[in-house]
Amino acid sequence: MKDWRDLFYFSKSERRALTLLSFLILGAWFLLWLTEPEEESLSLTVVAPVSRTDSVPKSKPQDTIRSIPRTVPKSRSSYSEKRRFQKPFASSSKRPRTQKFPAGTQVELNQADSLTLQKVPGIGPVFSRRIIKYRDLLGGFYTVHQLAEVYGIDADKYAALEPWFTVDTALIRPLIVNQADYRTLIRHPYLNKQQTKILLRLIERKGKLQGWEELRLLDEFPPGEIERLRYYLSFD
Repeated sequence: MKDWRDLFYFSKSERRALTLLSFLILGAWFLLWLTEPEEESLSLTVVAPVSRTDSVPKSKPQDTIRSIPRTVPKSRSSYSEKRRFQKPFASSSKRPRTQKFPAGTQVELNQADSLTLQKVPGIGPVFSRRIIKYRDLLGGFYTVHQLAEVYGIDADKYAALEPWFTVDTALIRPLIVNQADYRTLIRHPYLNKQQTKILLRLIERKGKLQGWEELRLLDEFPPGEIERLRYYLSFD
């Protein structure tokens, strides 16, 4: 028994230490107890929103669906009808219409520019460009009848355009045959490939062509060809 008692014998300093340790343990347990959340407060925070929802009368799912206003999309037909009655926006890129000449006006065909030609009734931007391009290839018009040779001008259109024009043959720019090359001659609407080669061959052989008398002897230049070429070839 003496040995067993020795096991539980503590000195005075050891008893003080054990007492202090006991107080520390009790103090720590008391702090934990104070800081622990109460169960009642937790239950209140959970129950509070449930009690508010319980106060609202329950409705059937069908009543809830009916209470939501439905947005019906507009049909295509109603949209197209609305568009049909709307005024179209004025296009800012649309060109103003060209003011046409009054009846009785006559235009000189060899010096008229594109805007002047478009003032003639029946001529728009396309035909004005074609007329000027053909005039440049010819060197100028010697008669109004040559308008019928412009691409797109048929007999009816020519009959409508013919009274509006006059021609000044002094404005024609003829080709100087003795100085022209193959490319220059072949571009003229009244000279074909065979005629161009013969002209260049004669110039190469004779050095210079003197006039129409030399061409009248050739089968490639019949009287009809010489008649329409006489405004466009110069032998100076």
